[in-house]
Amino acid sequence: MLKYLSTLVRFFMTLQLLPALESGEETLVGGQAVMEGVMMRTPHAWGIAVRNPSGEVVVHREPLDRLSEKHKWVGWPLVRGIATLGQAMSLGFRALKFSANVALDLPAEEGEQPGKKLEISGWMAAVNGLFSLAFFIFMYKFVPLVAATELKRHFAVFSGQIAFNLVDGVIRIALFLFFIWGISRFKDIHRVFEYHGSEHKTVFAFEDGKDLTSGNVQQYSTYHPRCGTSFLMTVMLISIAVYTVIPVTTFWARFGIRIALLPVIAALSYEMIRFAGKLQRRAAGGGLRHAGSALFLLLTRPGMWLQRITTQPPADAQVECAIRALNEAMELEKTRGGELVIA
Repeated sequence: MLKYLSTLVRFFMTLQLLPALESGEETLVGGQAVMEGVMMRTPHAWGIAVRNPSGEVVVHREPLDRLSEKHKWVGWPLVRGIATLGQAMSLGFRALKFSANVALDLPAEEGEQPGKKLEISGWMAAVNGLFSLAFFIFMYKFVPLVAATELKRHFAVFSGQIAFNLVDGVIRIALFLFFIWGISRFKDIHRVFEYHGSEHKTVFAFEDGKDLTSGNVQQYSTYHPRCGTSFLMTVMLISIAVYTVIPVTTFWARFGIRIALLPVIAALSYEMIRFAGKLQRRAAGGGLRHAGSALFLLLTRPGMWLQRITTQPPADAQVECAIRALNEAMELEKTRGGELVIA
């Protein structure tokens, strides 16, 4: 039972980081760090490789449907952002649950029935997910709003709409940075960040057309511009501007707006990063060099700075998991979508 509770705590802590561990949609391959492993996805498949307590790598793969190919309206601007993020979070949750259950695959201890395997059940994972959402709303919506309201009460300079929402946003970002730094001090989370680094390195090597070997992969950086941390920082920055133009002044009206506009701000952030990514690729080809690169850097640079915490240099054994996960996804992708080619 002790190992079950320990794994459940690790699962919950990693769940808080789920959006920051995911890669962006604008790549042929992407992925996510999980507990003692990596999940990788291609346009039509996903694979996962997790190292169990015995040191063996457990792999799994499944097909993945692209919602925009099944329903054209899912590809509409703003709608596509919410749909993509929803699918990514759902897939990430499943991958994290799979890794937690692999961590529980231990030999039976004294007093336990042989062959009996502990697992994190679906309802337990769902409760953790709901609690995680409540924690997010409390920590990054309620607490900053309370703090900003108190500051406004004591300092008239914060009474204006712009000043109030600016200080609210600064407090929100500060809380987020403090939480990321604090949770990174845990050994288990530090290992997740190492697997996050292995995922980024492997994606870089794939995008560069290199053979996926530990030696080749280890040559690349752990900082990737299309990481979930860039998306989260973009959300926080855009939310300051959006809240400023909403003419509400009471505490509960402001709190309600912050909850109601969550999907809208997420969709706007997705579109801005998507647009900046297109400009950046055009800039690399010789057009709009200054505008494209500048906008892309503006949106991704804060997330790149934050990756100094959320990604760490991996060991070869961790890189092996990332490579195995991508190979699993690629094998299934060949049967569903064909060969992936870097343009």
